[in-house]
Amino acid sequence: MIQKFALRHGARVRAMTLPLLAAAILAGDVSAMGSRPARLGALRMPEAMLAEALIDIRNNRLSAALERLDALLAVKPDFRLAQLVKGDLLMARARPIRTLGAADAPADRLNDLRDEARVRLARYTLPPPKDRVPKYLLQLQPEQRYAVVVDTGKSTLYLFENRDGTPRYLTDYYITVGKNGTNKLREGDKKTPVGVYHVTSQLAREKLDPFYGSGAFPISYPNEWDARQGRNGHGIWLHGTPRDTYSRPPRASDGCVVLANEDLDDLAKRVQIGVTPVVIADDIEWVQTQAHQALRAVLSERLESWRVDWESRNTERYLQHYSRAFAAENTNWAQWSTQKRRVNATKDWIKVRVSAASVFLYPGRDDLAVISFSQDYSSSNLSNKIKKRQYWIREGGTWRILYEGAA
Repeated sequence: MIQKFALRHGARVRAMTLPLLAAAILAGDVSAMGSRPARLGALRMPEAMLAEALIDIRNNRLSAALERLDALLAVKPDFRLAQLVKGDLLMARARPIRTLGAADAPADRLNDLRDEARVRLARYTLPPPKDRVPKYLLQLQPEQRYAVVVDTGKSTLYLFENRDGTPRYLTDYYITVGKNGTNKLREGDKKTPVGVYHVTSQLAREKLDPFYGSGAFPISYPNEWDARQGRNGHGIWLHGTPRDTYSRPPRASDGCVVLANEDLDDLAKRVQIGVTPVVIADDIEWVQTQAHQALRAVLSERLESWRVDWESRNTERYLQHYSRAFAAENTNWAQWSTQKRRVNATKDWIKVRVSAASVFLYPGRDDLAVISFSQDYSSSNLSNKIKKRQYWIREGGTWRILYEGAA
């Protein structure tokens, strides 16, 4: 096939092939790829077609690559990276190509597209996570039908389905994150937060600037842990791309997580407002499903022990479940313990029912967990039902409550 291409477009193409091939390899490690590895079936159509075109280039199937790119651009004319690769192939007919993106364009835009090529080829080499889950998803409550986990380092959003409390991988999407990376600290720093959040609302396309594409899902940044750390800012969303742009570079947003519009529309079918968790990590740690069981059992036992000790009205034993660093709503441990001693002294009996618990390990912390649940409380002089959230920290081998409040 390369011989036919050379006859059609000139023998010079052979001299161009190696530099162009080198550029493609710089964009991602494709040395171990076959012509159609298993990962291809896990990628969405435009990304899969681009990956196949790059593999065609690697294997000197230049005419096949051009045909594939033409087919891709016929359905996604706004896929700028595909336009760039096609431009390189066409330019190779006239002069040597020494880097991916030899077009006459601003350097920063070309660098962005090269970064996107590297990320997309890296995604191509990643196997779907069979029998493994992110370590953060310890337990999903029954109402949470799906969970979202974002790997900012790999520019990938993973979607999991809740099967009897255990997450199972469904699909994943290429994403864009903040221009200045992650670990958001303050308003306007153009960073994406890292933490455990949930979707709070949905903003329809009709109510948004075209920049946000097909819609947006705000998430609960800053959460209680962010506030405790002095982090501020607002307006962190999952949203789409400008309507004339298929995708954006890996780092290009003001802190939001950005998906191609068709990917956001696909994700939107599973998002539950106020319910779907969104865990954002710098680099997902994957574990075997069985590895979850031990830690989940420990935290479940601690939550149950807290409930039983509260019912017992043994206030001192109940307070042992709280860290001395506890703080919530301008209340520290000393104030909290004084209040609990006073309130419990007025009770003849207490009943506490806990249900629908979700448990998440905090990204970047093996000693911090978030537990949310429904609480049905009744006593001799008060009854209420609330959704509660607790942050548990491991201190000297024992898990204790660091924060507690309404969810």
